[in-house]
Amino acid sequence: MTVRDTITEKLTAAFAPTALEVIDESHHHEGHGGWREGGETHFRVRLVSAAFAGKSRVERHRMVNQTLDAELKGRVHALAMETKAPGE
Repeated sequence: MTVRDTITEKLTAAFAPTALEVIDESHHHEGHGGWREGGETHFRVRLVSAAFAGKSRVERHRMVNQTLDAELKGRVHALAMETKAPGE
């Protein structure tokens, strides 16, 4: 299973999203800090979930970071997030 697949699986299980995109942007960071051969080091997540209703941007990002703790401590160097509740 790829890192992208793992991220997708964990976010789906944790947030039951109405929309989810997990984009590997590693190729944009080649030669920069944290980049590794083979990619899967820099990701962008676009996530829409009812779990985010009434939560601040910081709270939402903390929820995602907690869910992906193992990946962020491992291969993933950077994670950009766009988190929304339905209708936002």
